[in-house]
Amino acid sequence: MTPDLMQEGAQRLTDYQARQQALVATESGGRSASMARPVVAGEVDVTHGRILYLEDVHVSFDGFKAINGLNLDIAPGELRCIIGPNGAGKTTMMDIITGKTRPDSGTVYFGSTIDLLRYKEPEIAAMGIGRKFQKPTVFEELSVFENLELALKTHKGLAASMLFKLSGTQNDRIAEVLHTIHLAGSVTRQAGLLSHGQKQWLEIGMLLVQEPKLLLLDEPVAGMTDEETVRTAELFLTLKGKHSLMVVEHDMSFIDTISEKVTVLCDGSVLAEGTLAEVQADERVIEVYLGR
Repeated sequence: MTPDLMQEGAQRLTDYQARQQALVATESGGRSASMARPVVAGEVDVTHGRILYLEDVHVSFDGFKAINGLNLDIAPGELRCIIGPNGAGKTTMMDIITGKTRPDSGTVYFGSTIDLLRYKEPEIAAMGIGRKFQKPTVFEELSVFENLELALKTHKGLAASMLFKLSGTQNDRIAEVLHTIHLAGSVTRQAGLLSHGQKQWLEIGMLLVQEPKLLLLDEPVAGMTDEETVRTAELFLTLKGKHSLMVVEHDMSFIDTISEKVTVLCDGSVLAEGTLAEVQADERVIEVYLGR
């Protein structure tokens, strides 16, 4: 890792610690922030200021370079928006991070110590990386509450499932998530009767009850009404700082509402990075994606 990246990472960690300390002071009576603790086995080490780090990643499919020297990093608690034309490599990138696709070469780390290329999809999910695809996937015959209950981190064996009973902590966690995803008033409603936007929120809630550290969200507001889009923006801004988010989206007004930093992918690598205004003014981005 180059000195400039190390310096940038250190600054990101400082910013994250400040956000966490403010959050803890508000919610926990001023206890020391968790980032001040020594690194514990099983936790993601973000001492270098990065929760996700990809370096010089390459993937080819039958000679087509889907990912071509991709370099990308996400800070703890950051909400990063990813944009780019169709075929830019956005989905393949998320496939690599979640273990669905193995790159031909490159480095992919979760925190400073977890080499994601050593693990399979279920293991990566269990580590705290949650992914939501564009089309919502919920159990439509079950209630909103039952969907969240099924998504909890529990043993899924037959015997364990038959004997399972929600603890007070788990009930509280579901109640908290229901409030966060704007579905506290729809606890008993059948998931199949929800609107498209509400199904999207429910699936996000199913990820949240698993307490992920990093969320990958693919076109989350596609097909939503204007009102649902606004509420989704509010939801994501609530999650920022508590979780790290990577949001792939084409809706520029939505991105403008939620983003601080935007990454533009093209031909499998980073074309530009900066604020939305900065990348929108970049002639290369205009040429390949935004148009004139």
